[in-house]
Amino acid sequence: MAEDHATGEQAGRSGPTRRDFVTYGGSIVAAGLLAGCTDSADSGSTGGGDGDAGNESDGGGNDGDGSDGSDGADDESGGESASEAYTVTMEPVGPVEFDEVPETWVANNGSWADMGIALGQDPPEAVYLTSRYHTQYYEEIPGLSVDKSGMTSLWESELDVENFLALGEDADVFVMDPNFILGRTSNWEQDDIDQIESAGTPFFGNSIFSRGYEWHDYEYLTLYEAFENLAEVFQERERYEAFDTVHEEFQNELDEVVPPEGDRPSVAVMWPQPVDEPTAFSPYLIDEGTSFKQWRDLGVEDAFATTEVRDFHSDRGQVDYETLLEIDPDVLLLRGNEAKTETEFQDTVVSFMEDHNVASRLTAVENGDVYRGGSLYQGPITNLVLTERAAGQVYGVDGELFDRQRVADIVSGDFE
Repeated sequence: MAEDHATGEQAGRSGPTRRDFVTYGGSIVAAGLLAGCTDSADSGSTGGGDGDAGNESDGGGNDGDGSDGSDGADDESGGESASEAYTVTMEPVGPVEFDEVPETWVANNGSWADMGIALGQDPPEAVYLTSRYHTQYYEEIPGLSVDKSGMTSLWESELDVENFLALGEDADVFVMDPNFILGRTSNWEQDDIDQIESAGTPFFGNSIFSRGYEWHDYEYLTLYEAFENLAEVFQERERYEAFDTVHEEFQNELDEVVPPEGDRPSVAVMWPQPVDEPTAFSPYLIDEGTSFKQWRDLGVEDAFATTEVRDFHSDRGQVDYETLLEIDPDVLLLRGNEAKTETEFQDTVVSFMEDHNVASRLTAVENGDVYRGGSLYQGPITNLVLTERAAGQVYGVDGELFDRQRVADIVSGDFE
């Protein structure tokens, strides 16, 4: 089954290959290839503002900017580029050998793309859907921006092997789970994956955002386990460790703001249909995928968990306002709206619900507790931004919970 709602540029390649930019304080951030471990390293759309929405027959469950840089410039983290071959191991791809640190790459979605940015890399040449890589979150980080205007969307009506082969002429690695392609399409076979890899560009990835796919019968990774593996690929161990420290400190901050269990609201995470004027919703159960990390970390009560409502992945079902009224969650968290500002969201989705004869009777609507539910894909930077936003939504936290300048410094290579 192909991705249902691709938007963006036609897959394929035209124009310069390293044409988009990560900027920090107005200057281009170089790839920053850190001299690290060079030994073998085994580590265990039809509608809707943000393009996440599309026709959403997958309920949003699809896992799926290069700079000219300064060739020969000193490494951002103070080291020199690794020159010896090294191996990184991760399920399901197994051991992958790299003759040198990748410079150009392709990512399946915003989770892995964001990890690369956090590791000081140029943005990926392409992602499955550019509309689902929400680079506006970087506006929260001083001086950091990513231009995705020239980035390729791989998934139009279906993935194309020839486009992958063309991308492989320039890309050093496809940071994506090959089993996602095989599990979500009917026109790809293992021979296609083998053909692409035999042309010289390996796959390296694991579908971490959701645990709802039957074909994913191998190890799932947490966000930071996946991030650590990608850091080994880019030989950016020190940057990863700096982010890991920020994350640990952030978790400590969350511990201080999360109320006792009995005082936490019940929340319903859903994908609205249609996005702007919803009359039905694809429900999600808060599972262990990275897509729900902020809600798990905040310890919210899943309003659907003790009902007969099943996760969208299970039966492709929907809930209507009458069903929601029976459950009556304290908070409604609606996905597919990340391209909207909070004001735009209130003026479209919330306004419609307030005027709806049934929706207006929901506790969350009456109390003004209907919010954007966050993107499907989170990396280390976007997770900090989204979790802090979520803390404000469900607990009324007002203020910063992480050091934005420190994040910016790590990205730019200043983390001594």
